[in-house]
Amino acid sequence: MKRQLAAYAGTMIVMVALDLLWLGVVAKPMYQQGIGHLMSDKPNVPVAMLFYVLFGLGLVVFAVLPSGPAPGWGKTVGMAALFGFFAYATYDLTNLATLKQWPVGLSLVDMAWGTCVSAAAAAGGKALADWLTPL
Repeated sequence: MKRQLAAYAGTMIVMVALDLLWLGVVAKPMYQQGIGHLMSDKPNVPVAMLFYVLFGLGLVVFAVLPSGPAPGWGKTVGMAALFGFFAYATYDLTNLATLKQWPVGLSLVDMAWGTCVSAAAAAGGKALADWLTPL
């Protein structure tokens, strides 16, 4: 159980930190330009927290824990990248299919971001789990 909790904690720390930086600083102007008319003035924090709890759990269950203890880095990062790509692609492609004037470029950047942040977060989860529960 210690390994699972460490994996979850490491995954969440990296994912939330990177995503807050991405959404709050790096990509904020791009999102405002592309979908600003759809964005609320303030995010719904409880719903955002639910997303992070569930997405982080998905990364741990499908990417971090199946790779096992060290080494397993390639499998962890690869599976997490795929998990992030498919999750973000589901969101972005659904928006492209159902919403008027949803920007294609924004979807491509968002899918790339989901791939990268997922891989980095899972690497953080694996690193903490391996460090706290060595072989």
